[in-house]
Amino acid sequence: MLIVIANDLPPAVRGRMKLWFIEPRPNVFVSGIKDSVATTVVEYLYQHCPPESGVLLIKSISHAPGFEIRTIGPPRKPTIQISGLELIIETLKSG
Repeated sequence: MLIVIANDLPPAVRGRMKLWFIEPRPNVFVSGIKDSVATTVVEYLYQHCPPESGVLLIKSISHAPGFEIRTIGPPRKPTIQISGLELIIETLKSG
């Protein structure tokens, strides 16, 4: 499985993504493609998306924890790895 969340994809990339993925919300793509195809898609995204695209990739892998998180460009929310588990840091808003 591959999940792609982007701030802003180039129109040509977004159109191509619709071949392999469903788009439940704008710039959110989900697909159950095989690992070999997912690797090809990830390589395509790295080649065709500028850092301003703000892409977050969540890809299933065969070993623990079962997924990996990658980004293109600086993410809005930083990630941290604890005991081999990659997590997205959420800040609490007081109020």
